[in-house]
Amino acid sequence: MLEATPLTEGWTLRHDGRALPAAVPGCVHTDLLAAGVIPDPFLGRNETEVAWVGRREWTYESDLAAASGHEQTDLVFEGLDTAAEILLDGRLLGRVRNMHRSYRFDVTGVSGRLAVRFASAYTEAEAVRQRLGDRPNAYAEPFPYLRKMACSFGWDWGPTLVTAGIWRPVRLEHWSTARIARVRPLVTVEGGPGRVELAVDVERTRVEADLTLEARIGDVRARAEIDGTSGTVRLEVPDPDLWWPRGYGRQPLYDVELTLGHNGSALDVWRRRIGFRSVELDRSADEHGTGFTLAVNGTRLFARGVNWIPDDVFPSRITRERYRERLTQAADAGVDLVRVWGGGIYESEDFYEACDELGLLVWQDFPFACAAYPEEQPLRGEVEAEARENVVRLMPHPSLVLWNGNNENLWGFRDWGWEERLAGDSWGEGYYLGVLPRVVAELDPTRPYTAGSPWSGSWDHHPNAPAHGTHHSWEVWNREDYAEYRGYVPRFVAEFGWQAPPAYATLRRALPGEELAPHSPGMLHHQKAADGNGKLQRGLARHFAVPQEGFSARDFDRWHYLTQVNQARAIAAGIEHWRSHWPVCAGTIVWQLNDCWPVTSWAAVDGDGRPKPLYHELRRLYADRLLTLQAGDGGGLVLAAVNQAGEDWAAVLRLRRMSVDGTVVAETDRALSAAARTVARLGVPPELEPVGPKEFLVADAWGSPTSGGEAESGGGLRALHFPVPDREVPYPRPEFDVTVAPGAVTVTARTLVRDLLLQADRLAPEARADTGLVTLLPGERVTMGVRGWKASGDSAAEAARSALYCVEPTR
Repeated sequence: MLEATPLTEGWTLRHDGRALPAAVPGCVHTDLLAAGVIPDPFLGRNETEVAWVGRREWTYESDLAAASGHEQTDLVFEGLDTAAEILLDGRLLGRVRNMHRSYRFDVTGVSGRLAVRFASAYTEAEAVRQRLGDRPNAYAEPFPYLRKMACSFGWDWGPTLVTAGIWRPVRLEHWSTARIARVRPLVTVEGGPGRVELAVDVERTRVEADLTLEARIGDVRARAEIDGTSGTVRLEVPDPDLWWPRGYGRQPLYDVELTLGHNGSALDVWRRRIGFRSVELDRSADEHGTGFTLAVNGTRLFARGVNWIPDDVFPSRITRERYRERLTQAADAGVDLVRVWGGGIYESEDFYEACDELGLLVWQDFPFACAAYPEEQPLRGEVEAEARENVVRLMPHPSLVLWNGNNENLWGFRDWGWEERLAGDSWGEGYYLGVLPRVVAELDPTRPYTAGSPWSGSWDHHPNAPAHGTHHSWEVWNREDYAEYRGYVPRFVAEFGWQAPPAYATLRRALPGEELAPHSPGMLHHQKAADGNGKLQRGLARHFAVPQEGFSARDFDRWHYLTQVNQARAIAAGIEHWRSHWPVCAGTIVWQLNDCWPVTSWAAVDGDGRPKPLYHELRRLYADRLLTLQAGDGGGLVLAAVNQAGEDWAAVLRLRRMSVDGTVVAETDRALSAAARTVARLGVPPELEPVGPKEFLVADAWGSPTSGGEAESGGGLRALHFPVPDREVPYPRPEFDVTVAPGAVTVTARTLVRDLLLQADRLAPEARADTGLVTLLPGERVTMGVRGWKASGDSAAEAARSALYCVEPTR
């Protein structure tokens, strides 16, 4: 039977003639940090102090004893970052140049000193660039010339920390006669039964040995012979429980076990969990353009998505528990789809297993982003090899529903001046429209493939055409007010976002001792977007009266709060509008869920794992049922009742035209009905539309669905419409009462209180509130759960009041 021996102990890292203790898996930066050689690059401006690390060569060493009672011993690296030589007692075992692949070397009967000598990623990439010629790139870094996590070289939300190291596990495998080299599980559901076809490749030491395959799922068993080095075994499960995305059903998973045998003895075993489900991507043309709608088990769905970047710039630090925490945050926010973005990595099994269990659909980019990628050797062979390995590795996961060729490169070729600069040089099109779809079609025909995001489906339409395929909406953040989201209806919005700084406690940890201001040195260093603070300021000025310079501590606190409000409002403007146009628009994927370090960015959860107000707003925006007030096509206001639940929705709707002083100017009640998976649109009577800056409209719906379903929290759903920007609204000075009980803060409004927010981390760095922005009418109250803060009594009420923020009258 194959035996595996992890190689995690006894590693050293050579540094200036010294041997430092090294963690494997790990990377150079984390080892140097643990040894006290470098400061924490996440704090202050230390990032610049450690830039030298990415320009150096590094060597990891350990003693290797490969002797065993088996016929063969292999040294297996699951991941090496990135360009390295592997030597055993000075003898070269091999050279590698791809972070996204695993490697295997025959070390049978050999012992000695193992060395993994890493070249600088800069040196390797720049040598390839010199050989193949320069290509256009969104950043002045050479990441397209090396198969490495692109955002190691910095991004508009990430630091430039170019890593090296043994970033995934390494082990010895001892085996005899034969081992399982690859298993491709093709899982299909046709009518009643679920079928699993396991296509198996083996490696042999004895060609003449008769090999068998035995597979089982529960009580279902099957057997087949190995013909040479390959074989296929098929299982049929009668009437399996189907795997569904969260919100649509359960996520049953089935254990599959495959045993490679010889003369009645087991030589090797392969185990995975699978789920039975079908997935289709409808890209058919219609009167609106070209669709892009996912269907799981025949049910078409509006994808409620978030973009995922590596959760740490040093991916070896991301544990199984951390993946689970972050993805649970996504699921708890109503997310049902996570897009693994193409400037990062193929994530570990822990990521996809968590998605399987949580019912999160996975859209997987191949790792290409924002640059022209050469198609010549040595890159072309590496691209195909990594694609083949990772397609097969990830195939068992039912959560994986879409392969995507790249991020923004087809768009870049057409719109960013690449075509002229390239003058006929290769740039990646052969990967996205050739190599990758061919690999997916050959190895994983059960899943759809799309050439890129954005992508209209063919060169007949602009790559980022809103009416065709996937669309990235970045004009709004870069140049326009977020109200412009409401001006069009893309078929699928795969990227859009708005920035905000991280939580206050995160800033305090990352910028110790700094007097915080939007343009203070540390704040600017932790803002990587071009003119990011300028865009934040211009975005605020369209809605709020804010200081332009000379920030006091109070001014910074207001700026910090208002930028977070603006982020939540911006995303709400897009999602509410686009969801109200289902099924023409079939999904939104917010940029982005998470951060890889403490930074001002588009994330809903900051680099320390603290939710921003946007996170809580997503819980409302991505709930099964949503009320929103929108401009009608023919003028006037329309109330859209979005019902993505599987049950019809019947409710009582109350519309109130109100003054900011709390007076009800006019109101009416009416019945609201929305069938399952539909949007009901109701015109607002003209006499209820607010007039002038002092008035606004409140829409409340309460009541139970016609059959089953959950009761809405607080007794109902609410939508608000203010006809003018906040800076023009004559808000009253907010008045409210605060009481504190263990684990809860209750606020009772005596006036209109707009976008009340409890910043719990100002009470204690570890404190978390379960509620984000909430608007209270006079006499209304809200109770916000707080964990990680134990204070009580009068002093606690005053402390809580100091951590409460809301929109104030324009000064």
